[in-house]
Amino acid sequence: MSPFLSVVIPAYNEERRLPATLSSIYEYFAGQPFSVEVIVVDDGSADRTCEVCRAYRDLRVLRNERNYGKGYSVRRGMLAARGEYILFSDADLAAPIAESAKLLGALQTSDVAIGSRGLPQSLVVRQSPARELLSQAFNRFVRLLTGLPYADTQCGFKAFRREAAQLLFRYLRCHRFSFDVEVLLTARHLGLRVVEVPIEWHERPGSRINPWRDGWHMVRDVVWLKLTSQNNHRGR
Repeated sequence: MSPFLSVVIPAYNEERRLPATLSSIYEYFAGQPFSVEVIVVDDGSADRTCEVCRAYRDLRVLRNERNYGKGYSVRRGMLAARGEYILFSDADLAAPIAESAKLLGALQTSDVAIGSRGLPQSLVVRQSPARELLSQAFNRFVRLLTGLPYADTQCGFKAFRREAAQLLFRYLRCHRFSFDVEVLLTARHLGLRVVEVPIEWHERPGSRINPWRDGWHMVRDVVWLKLTSQNNHRGR
């Protein structure tokens, strides 16, 4: 039988953080009255990420032959997932796994539930001023350019009904950090119901994002998404 929930974790060189993350996930869901599968997508890691994952008997591991990017890895996990609902979480578990209950609750009346650090009810613990400033600047840029209304498009904690995940990720083009914006733009185009959910979030050391290099690439990708969506619209 298909599981009720699939949890997808994109991972790149995460041998140190994954044991604690996976232990927390399995411990939490052991007390829930539904079935769960956990999928780790190893994005071409150079360390022992894959070996660490294989220590968990019930864990599904998908390994990319090289480093393609977070968006590519989330897409691969989403399309491989068998659950009725599908959650993806960053490997550092910055959003405690218990916060998934909020997203699953929101999916009872929506197609997509996105965790948010930007709502008044959100609880953000130990976010550095520099990271907060860059996050807010990027969010304002996205809202201005695309018209998306969300206070936080980039939080690595989102959940989908299976049918919505299949629609949104099958033809995903952004393979790195700006994929979240593409997903939300596609959801708007398809008329899917998206709800933004305030969550608890803790800043973890060891972020894989280079604020300047990746920030520039994300801005460039959002501009590209805007231009290509306009061209597609004109073509119809």
